[in-house]
Amino acid sequence: MKTVNHWIGGKTVEGTSGNYGPVTDPATGAVTTQVALASLEEVDAAVAAAKDAYATWGTSSLAARTAVLFRYRALLDAHRDDIAALITAEHGKVHSDALGEVARGLEIVELACGITTQLKGELSTQVSSRVDVSSIRQSLGVVAGITPFNFPAMVPMWMFPLAIACGNTFVLKPSEKDPSAANLLAELAAEAGLPDGVLNVLHGDKVAVDGLLNHPDVAAVSFVGSTPIARYIHTTASANGKRVQALGGAKNHMLVLPDADLDAAADAAVSAAYGSAGERCMAISAVVAVGAIGDELVAKIKERAEKIEVGPGNDPTSEMGPLITAAHRDKVASYVTGAAAQGAEVVLDGTGHTVDGFEGGHWIGLSLLDHVSTDSDAYKDEIFGPVLCVLRTETYEEGVALMNASPFGNGTAIFTRDGGAARRFQLEIEAGMVGVNVPIPVPVGYHSFGGWKDSLFGDHHIYGNDGVHFYTRGKVVTTRWPDPADAPAGVDLGFPRNH
Repeated sequence: MKTVNHWIGGKTVEGTSGNYGPVTDPATGAVTTQVALASLEEVDAAVAAAKDAYATWGTSSLAARTAVLFRYRALLDAHRDDIAALITAEHGKVHSDALGEVARGLEIVELACGITTQLKGELSTQVSSRVDVSSIRQSLGVVAGITPFNFPAMVPMWMFPLAIACGNTFVLKPSEKDPSAANLLAELAAEAGLPDGVLNVLHGDKVAVDGLLNHPDVAAVSFVGSTPIARYIHTTASANGKRVQALGGAKNHMLVLPDADLDAAADAAVSAAYGSAGERCMAISAVVAVGAIGDELVAKIKERAEKIEVGPGNDPTSEMGPLITAAHRDKVASYVTGAAAQGAEVVLDGTGHTVDGFEGGHWIGLSLLDHVSTDSDAYKDEIFGPVLCVLRTETYEEGVALMNASPFGNGTAIFTRDGGAARRFQLEIEAGMVGVNVPIPVPVGYHSFGGWKDSLFGDHHIYGNDGVHFYTRGKVVTTRWPDPADAPAGVDLGFPRNH
């Protein structure tokens, strides 16, 4: 059986803990690979390699860093299909979706290639007699990233390219459910000329996570995952004096006003709710229909959802793949089977879906729940699967109040032809990312990604300007040089003169 080992100090390092985790093919349910799970000693080794590399990488020129990143971008582009194939094999998403993931990750690599402008400082001259003040940003040291299973290539690329461009070194702890893509990303970085130890991949479970959170040589931690774990990451790492950005879960709403183009809204709802089998934190999981349009909107969503082809991710005819594990599939199904007892109308029930020839796969079809109560489990919890809830309100104000009452505030959208309503929505909704007739408002690379409330712990969003600020710290330098024509001024215990 294939074993996925660590990547430490520029080379593959076999696991020594004796502990391994299974990696399955979600389309068949078969265990295809095992992944080494790190001990605390292996955590120490990865951090030590990063610390050693920082001694030279942290003082390297911006020109040297960007030269590596430009070569890296070219290699990633050339290996898009290889990375996507690993994602499909271990996560299960269809190949086209996996290619889209790689493309969105590449955006951040491209942003990192332009780090020379992102790290420009500021200078004020002659703030006092012969006194200049400058502001600069400097790297932190060793930083760590802990990433989720749903985007095994994109989310790591949201982190480490910017971190290393800023002069830090990086220890990546990817999900143990689909670890292979992370290793390929590291191997390609080495091929691009990244010095040994600048990027390390450490596989593991809670032992590895806690080892990084508690390690004295780790200066900052980036995390993407569920809200309970994000809260734990933030609390633990902050208590150890580390800088933290921890992105948590979501329950993203889409408000559909009576004047909206219902065909466009239905298309968007199906794409946003069921793409990647709903296993993404930006999925639309709750549609709020305002006024009398609810029945027609639900009918249009049902009509489209029934046509989605569910099958293996490497089958070109498949539009949605399986879920990551059997346990997760069963948990997602439980929300659908229990929905009617909590007052919902089950319009589509995908829990019995199977695929011929792949009976052991982690399959579930598309489910649609109407007249969902805000008290129901299907509404309150982040399901992270292909289940779309529809709620009804009479007015725009009721819809916004319902949405703002959610403890999550990741992304949201409004569908309307009314510019005034859309503008009002942008200002009144309590979420970090807003779409207007755009169902999944993930920002482009040069804007930052992040939510509000229980969807983000820490002060910085990920990538964009916030990402650069997170991976650097500011320093202000005040300078006075004597004029050669001046005689020594002597000792002056008073305040410096500003005029």
